[in-house]
Amino acid sequence: MKLRDLVYRLYARRVEDRLDHERVPKHIGVILDGNRRWARASGGTTEQGHQAGAVKIRELLGWCAETDVEVVTLWMLSTDNLNRAEEEVLPLVGIIEDTVRDLAADGRWRVHHVGQLDLLPAGTQKVLKEAEQDTHDNKGILVNVAVGYGGRQEITDAVRSLLADRATRGAKLEDLAETLTVEDISEHLYTRGQPDPDLVIRTSGEQRLSGFMLWQSAHSEYYFCEVFWPAFRKVDFLRALRDYSARHRRYGN
Repeated sequence: MKLRDLVYRLYARRVEDRLDHERVPKHIGVILDGNRRWARASGGTTEQGHQAGAVKIRELLGWCAETDVEVVTLWMLSTDNLNRAEEEVLPLVGIIEDTVRDLAADGRWRVHHVGQLDLLPAGTQKVLKEAEQDTHDNKGILVNVAVGYGGRQEITDAVRSLLADRATRGAKLEDLAETLTVEDISEHLYTRGQPDPDLVIRTSGEQRLSGFMLWQSAHSEYYFCEVFWPAFRKVDFLRALRDYSARHRRYGN
């Protein structure tokens, strides 16, 4: 073992030992950013960057399991990403399909898709549906795979679903406008029934949400990390948890 690796392990252990497990976030959202820039910096291809990012997902879930996290939402493909060149999107979609299959086959996680299925290739839709069905009864971390996801689109879909649901019950539009509550819309989100994210992590140094979980993150804490996603280490994860546990959440009060 190299000296640098030994020092890193010792430091990571020190950070973990000082972590307040009573204040660990129950739901973490992660914006997996920087795969392409990591690939360019390391002299690799874009596809290799996405592949390295996929491997990191498995590591992250292992770290989450060690620290009592209950829900993880992974933004793997945005609706904007679908507008990229076909020669990049197709390999990326294939990597996502393989990753989702691996998560389902692992046996520890419950996989749930968040996003617009009809924007995705038929094969990808099938993989996502089967993963959700096959892992429904698993007891481990609930893993939301955000594929074909956009925050504004989610809210639009929630309102559309709400209106359709009330219409089938014979409700009038003016009555709905009079009685509409925040909870009514929340019940039609992709993540309905789940706790909102306590902590949102974004890698690569970008300090914006880009539409990630716009509704659910109203009271979330944010942690922006400089490293590209494929280079994200356990110590970076632990630092995010340590930073979160030191904050006093006021929820607007």
